Amino acid sequence: MIAIPGCASLTAAKILGETASVLRFHSAAAYARHNGTAPLPVWSSNRARHRLSRFGNRQLNAALHRIAMTQARCHPPARDLVARRKAGGDGGLEALRVLKRRLSDVVYQALRADLVTRQPVAA
Repeated sequence: MIAIPGCASLTAAKILGETASVLRFHSAAAYARHNGTAPLPVWSSNRARHRLSRFGNRQLNAALHRIAMTQARCHPPARDLVARRKAGGDGGLEALRVLKRRLSDVVYQALRADLVTRQPVAA
């Protein structure tokens, strides 16, 4: 988990504590819905938009936000993603929403991988 750029030990501990067990979630999309990064469509205009959910675990969302802000500032692939989204017409918050959703998938995969490595081998 700490191998994720922008995720320090306290943020990793917060994610582990708030997630409790990654086995509760059947997919990365279910985990994204739980942490509040699953996009919600907005149909109030002719333009297809999404916004962040106001539901979900706010502590997990805050931890993902810290990672996203750090990566948007210091991690070249995240900076490229944000710049690409902004060049495509998205605003800064929309680009950050996309980054947080992708980070949710990365965190979910890291939690699943950690679960596999911690499993004791039956003799």
